Amino acid sequence: MATMNISLPDAMKTWAEQQAESGRYSNTSDYVRDLIRKDQDRRHKIDQLQSLVTAGIASGKGTCSMDELRVSAKKPARDSSTAITSTSSR
Repeated sequence: MATMNISLPDAMKTWAEQQAESGRYSNTSDYVRDLIRKDQDRRHKIDQLQSLVTAGIASGKGTCSMDELRVSAKKPARDSSTAITSTSSR
């Protein structure tokens, strides 16, 4: 495993040490590794969301009215298998 030295303000160093001492982590390195893993996961989720947003924008204008979308959104999840297929104009 590679080693990395980082500089932290005293308050951050104290915080990292407290997290290790709390018992959730065996040492400060474990705490920092967990932070990095969580950041990587967060970044991955943001990238996925951005891809969905980009695809949605690229797909063009929808065919459902806002009222139809509201009605669909208020349906219980079990009814979501019946997607809106209306092509009514706005």
